[in-house]
Amino acid sequence: GVNLVLFLTRVLRQDNAVAANNVSVWTGTVYMFSLVGAFLSDSYWGRFLTCCVFQLILLLGLVLLSLSSWLFLLKPKGCGTSKFECHETSTVGEIIFYISIYMVALGYGGHQPTCATFGADQFDDSTQKGQISRATFFAYFYFALNCGSLFSNTVLVYYEDNGSWTFGFWLSTGAAFLGLVLYVSGSPGYRFIKAHGNPLPRVAQVFVAAYRKWNVEVPSPSELYEMEATLTRKDMREPKNPWQICTVTQVEEAKCVLKLLPLWLCTIIYSVIFTQMASLFVEQGDVMDTKVGKFNLPAASMSVFNICSVLISTGIYRHILVPVLGRMTGNPKGLSELQRMGVGLIIGMLAMVAAGVTEIERLKRVVPHERHSSLSVLWQIPQYVLVGASEVFMYVGQLEFFNGQAPDGIKSFGSSLCMASMSFGNYVSSLLVHMVMLITARGDNPGWIPANLNHGHIERFYFLIMALAGIDVVIYLIFARWYKPVTFVETSHRPDQVETNYCGETNEDGGNKRV
Repeated sequence: GVNLVLFLTRVLRQDNAVAANNVSVWTGTVYMFSLVGAFLSDSYWGRFLTCCVFQLILLLGLVLLSLSSWLFLLKPKGCGTSKFECHETSTVGEIIFYISIYMVALGYGGHQPTCATFGADQFDDSTQKGQISRATFFAYFYFALNCGSLFSNTVLVYYEDNGSWTFGFWLSTGAAFLGLVLYVSGSPGYRFIKAHGNPLPRVAQVFVAAYRKWNVEVPSPSELYEMEATLTRKDMREPKNPWQICTVTQVEEAKCVLKLLPLWLCTIIYSVIFTQMASLFVEQGDVMDTKVGKFNLPAASMSVFNICSVLISTGIYRHILVPVLGRMTGNPKGLSELQRMGVGLIIGMLAMVAAGVTEIERLKRVVPHERHSSLSVLWQIPQYVLVGASEVFMYVGQLEFFNGQAPDGIKSFGSSLCMASMSFGNYVSSLLVHMVMLITARGDNPGWIPANLNHGHIERFYFLIMALAGIDVVIYLIFARWYKPVTFVETSHRPDQVETNYCGETNEDGGNKRV
């Protein structure tokens, strides 16, 4: 993923704006497939089987990608570097390539959030120790993802940047195979949760029943029959119709989902910031001075600084900030999930400022009649580091928040909201690029993001994203102050199977207002 934009420009010979859009669409699709995996795991297959199936699809996609690049695309051998372009690719080769990368998208997107939820299932959420362990798990889960990315951004990028694309793809295939074997080998010790059936009809029934009883007078909560909602005389006479009568449990589930949506929408702009690392950051670095001493640092490898920032920031947050902030706030987690997400948004804005300043300086040092600037690619370090620090607050907070606030029947859906945010962020980024080019590329003006970045102004695009993020922060703060967290009650404490009944709002003192 980190090098896809260069593969598209060097091997498939696409323009910068086209390649950036294609990467955004592909990355968005990766995360959109997380909703597919979440639906299947919550409704039918369960989390363990869902992870197995989608990891197998990921593995097959990588095999096809390796074969297609080797047999059809990389002609002549060793092409695809900054100085050695490939020949025109065949239509068949490109079709197989796109099928393979979208198989990878389906496989990775389908299993990743379900894997995170399955990991969280291993802890008993009804105890404080279990809650703290679960929060720690999410931090180290993201830590582990970035350890894998560190390998991708160093070893794989180095070989691919020097023309060994197929070798890099086969290494990825081997890693996917090893991951599947390790995952399955742990199955004897796992704690499993049953699939709860399709949640969509359960939620939809609430809205249909509410619409049908729009004019019915609502009784006081004490008059509700056990766990059932408002009953009319007609309901009492006729056979029970789930599209006419819904339980309070269903109503509370629907309310939980509705309350999450405004906050989730506010995270999409942050994902627009995040997605720039895989597109414009790489294209920007590719036209800078990539020599560091005698070593040539590939532009895509600059995301190593992002990964190192994530790893270091995770350690600092877990071992320094959490104890200090815990003593100050009385919250054993240091900051609440919503507070961490807000901090992540603000740090992400600063990353866009840093990227814009770097581009201004790069344009000042453009070498006449050359594609490159004399400005060192190391100037990009602050923007990568800031995005990495923001991830620790935003994405780890998101994973924990949406997973913790979603009812048990749609837990994987809760985790997938984090990835769906990334998905929509990529689509919004692609839409922004398209709109900006449509508005700015007129007549002799090449626009903000032309094929030759020396003739454009991508710093203006960065500042545009910063401004949108600033507006988003204000809206987010309003919704975060409005949101009341919910708690869940476990109805079974068997170690192998757990079922959560339903949610209720939490009072200021931590007690349940309605359970």
